[in-house]
Amino acid sequence: MNRMFVAVIPPESVIEDLDEFLSVRRDAAAFRWSAPDQLHLTVAFAAHVPDRSLDDAIERLETAAGRRTPFTLTITGGGAFPNVTEGKVLYAGVETDASEELDRVAAGARNALVKAGAEVDGGRFRPHLTVARAGVPVELSNWVRLLDAYRGPSWTVSSFALVRSRLGEGPRKRPAHQVVAEFPFG
Repeated sequence: MNRMFVAVIPPESVIEDLDEFLSVRRDAAAFRWSAPDQLHLTVAFAAHVPDRSLDDAIERLETAAGRRTPFTLTITGGGAFPNVTEGKVLYAGVETDASEELDRVAAGARNALVKAGAEVDGGRFRPHLTVARAGVPVELSNWVRLLDAYRGPSWTVSSFALVRSRLGEGPRKRPAHQVVAEFPFG
């Protein structure tokens, strides 16, 4: 069994900009901050992808990506799950003039995984990049306001990646992420 997700991975310059914005603020809270090299926008998550389904999933994801067209995306703003008053996840938001295309990217990736026999998790697609997690629910409105002041550089999204996630195998017992394949749009 494989724990996997399909994600839009921002270019290094975009990640560096967000990391620089957050780095001077990280000591102000005892969150588990996301490592910069693990920042991504998940478009589909599957906790269980059977080994026998992996090749089929890759073929179907390639087809799904081929139906999509590149679009511009900007990391800006923020929010919290499940809400700002009792947040456990702090995230950076995204902005695009192509929100319908981004929704189609997510729907296509989810459908590809399901048709390949994977169990796809999650409810309604809410595009975000998780920047920190709290061990217990906490008031996050000040952090969300801080992220609302952030606007990173825009970039063209022209692909997504299938990523294997191994819980507890990364530094400090974090997940280890491995890109299995990248799929260009169009």
